[in-house]
Amino acid sequence: MDETLDGPIGKQFARYVSLNVFGMIAMSVYILADTFFIANGVGADGLAALNFAIVIWTIMQATGLMLGIGGATKFQVFKSQGNTGAASRTFSNAVMLALVAAAVYLVAVNVFATPISHGLGADADTLELTSTYLRVIFCFAPFFLMNNVLLPFVRNDGSPQLAMAGMILGSMANILLDYLFIMVFEWGMFGAAFATGIAPILSMAVLSIHFIKRKNTFTFVKTRPDFSLMRSIAALGISSFIVEITGGVVLFIFNLIILSFEGNTGVAAYGIVANLAFVATALFVGTAQGIQPLASHNYAQGHTGNLNKVLRYTLLTALVISVLVIAVVWLFADPLAAAFNRDNDPRLTALAADGMRIYFVGYLFAGANIVAAAFFSAVEEPARGLAISIVRGFVAIVAFVFVLAALFGMTGVWATFPAAEAATACLTAFFLVRFVRKRGVRRAG
Repeated sequence: MDETLDGPIGKQFARYVSLNVFGMIAMSVYILADTFFIANGVGADGLAALNFAIVIWTIMQATGLMLGIGGATKFQVFKSQGNTGAASRTFSNAVMLALVAAAVYLVAVNVFATPISHGLGADADTLELTSTYLRVIFCFAPFFLMNNVLLPFVRNDGSPQLAMAGMILGSMANILLDYLFIMVFEWGMFGAAFATGIAPILSMAVLSIHFIKRKNTFTFVKTRPDFSLMRSIAALGISSFIVEITGGVVLFIFNLIILSFEGNTGVAAYGIVANLAFVATALFVGTAQGIQPLASHNYAQGHTGNLNKVLRYTLLTALVISVLVIAVVWLFADPLAAAFNRDNDPRLTALAADGMRIYFVGYLFAGANIVAAAFFSAVEEPARGLAISIVRGFVAIVAFVFVLAALFGMTGVWATFPAAEAATACLTAFFLVRFVRKRGVRRAG
């Protein structure tokens, strides 16, 4: 029985969600800080190069989230059932998976950085900048993946404040080091990647307090790899993987299409839009991660009433955040675009501002899609979460982008995200209605 998750559900919801939203905002500043300082320290070519490199970086980040969220979900179920031995084995297997994945990413990207960069769309002006960023940041792959595993485990182990503190410290340090390495030392793309790589190390240092003070109910235990448990971890975390990797897939497709319309200036404009969107997405990912321990706990305990409340509060929170995000972007699109335009290129500002106003409308639907996918995974229905994530991340995007771009040019490119999220929202609504009806029948029975 996990007493830290008992009590008034509204109070617990506000506690876990607010802490995780603030923490994810802090984490999202990793890339936004790079975007701002590279835009003003390197210029439009550096901004385009960063946009190419992030495609591969999101794969590593997605892997870490899959193992962390999937492992923490399984851990929470075992913990709520009082099975501490299985909870520790879950953590140990998640760590083993993370270290193996980190080794593969570190070696592969450093060996093939140049052909990867070329394949992402980098040209003579951006190839060296892109490959430099990739080589440096993937040297820190073990720290990125281990941090992504530790954060949800510590959060689910009754220390959401400490998890938030770790995320915030890492992100604030990233901002300060970005300024120092790029603007003062003039290290360019190397400095941007080096600053970002240090951030998860500092975050893990904060999370270690959970173990130093002996507040942990889990630990790394000597065990053989449990492939059945590993599959379960991956299955429960796969929707988080898809949600995160969606950004990389969208970046890759959009980069190639935009290159044909507007060249590197267009890619730089999309870099501004995409990285601001990264912050917006973090609000919903933070909400999704915050509800995970609450949903998993009440599901494991059979508390249907509380589980339904978690779902209602989650969808309402997503709607409120969506409206606020869209309003802010519509009001401040021009100054936001100008802040990333060192050379005051009027074309770059116009492209980015117009793109923001159209693209961000999609968050009216994206918020509900993201939190619903996470909710289904938290209650051990990963198939529904995976279906939502695949439709919004692959099927709908691909179905709309080529058609809309062919019909409406750049406007069609920007409109792809809202169209894909609106179509996915229909599937999300169908799954949610079936889930609520099914739980209602069970309770009545």
